[in-house]
Amino acid sequence: MKMQRRSLLQSIAAAGAGWALPGTAQAAAPKNKPIVLYCDLAVDPAREQEMLDAFHRHFLPAAQSFRGRGFIDLKMLKLRSVIQGQPAPPAGVNYRFQLTYESEEQRQSWIRSDVHERNWPLIERTVLNRDYLVLLTDAV
Repeated sequence: MKMQRRSLLQSIAAAGAGWALPGTAQAAAPKNKPIVLYCDLAVDPAREQEMLDAFHRHFLPAAQSFRGRGFIDLKMLKLRSVIQGQPAPPAGVNYRFQLTYESEEQRQSWIRSDVHERNWPLIERTVLNRDYLVLLTDAV
């Protein structure tokens, strides 16, 4: 009994330290790093609540339905203030859309899906300028 408890405690300590004892399993680190897409949006202030409702009630649940098919995370962020640096976002930009996917190929599958094509216009119709900045980044 004493030996089993010691062995168990050693295994727990090893797992917490990030290494494995012989005969114990350790989760493999992901080989590929995700991509993150940013869209800087100038949402019409008169339609802000409409956009937020569409995002939370329709677009976010639709995106989350792609869990297991590359979807990692999605956020709609409201710009509070510019603290440092230039240039500041263009006039009217008040939201940043942030989408994280396991790969660009999987994100492309999401974009081409019927569910995306039905739900993105709910967001896009509330913006003042459809020529918004879109940045595709790689996690490093």
